[in-house]
Amino acid sequence: MTPLQDLQALADPVKAAEMATYHKAARPYLGITVPQIADLTDRWRTDLTLDGRLALASELWRTNIHEARIAAAKLLTQARIRPDQAVWDLIVSWVPDFDGWALADHASIAGQKRLVADPSRLDTVEAWVASPHMWTRRAALVMALPWTKQNFPKPQDLAIRSRVLGWCATLAPDRDWFIQKAVAWWVRDLSKHDAKAALSFLSEHGNTLAPFARKEAARLLTKP
Repeated sequence: MTPLQDLQALADPVKAAEMATYHKAARPYLGITVPQIADLTDRWRTDLTLDGRLALASELWRTNIHEARIAAAKLLTQARIRPDQAVWDLIVSWVPDFDGWALADHASIAGQKRLVADPSRLDTVEAWVASPHMWTRRAALVMALPWTKQNFPKPQDLAIRSRVLGWCATLAPDRDWFIQKAVAWWVRDLSKHDAKAALSFLSEHGNTLAPFARKEAARLLTKP
């Protein structure tokens, strides 16, 4: 069977209908769980060259099937890929298609790996902050999440944190719920590893956030 047929063989029409209602994006759903998709992509990956993975990921994304797009992202979610420019280019080409958090997050996790591998790609991501497409703006913060997580950041990592906090400041007045949630997510995750930076951001920009986002961003911070 082809990879698409592998996915279709696991289809559950009842769950597919539930997923269509939940995700709301107008596309086909098969009703397959993420662990089921991961099992398939792990198997496919062992039999494919990098060029084969790229071709399959591109093909699966073009189907517009929810689970096929998740599978496409998972095929490219790997810390070490060399060379990886074609992988990054393919992920970037998907960003304008984002129309819901689930597919956006799976693809963004693949993008995170490529950004960590080559932080100069943040120049591309920075331009997304001004995009008229909300999901592209959101992807800028989600793909940059790895820089909230280091316990022992190097000077270049601290510079990137400061840079992305600038993006958060730019997006803080944006009243789209998903953007508010993304800014809060970034600052909250940063607060686990750099409470001082998170507090400084909230002191300067917290009042520009929606109340729920400000509360979420500060949730893990110890109150003085």
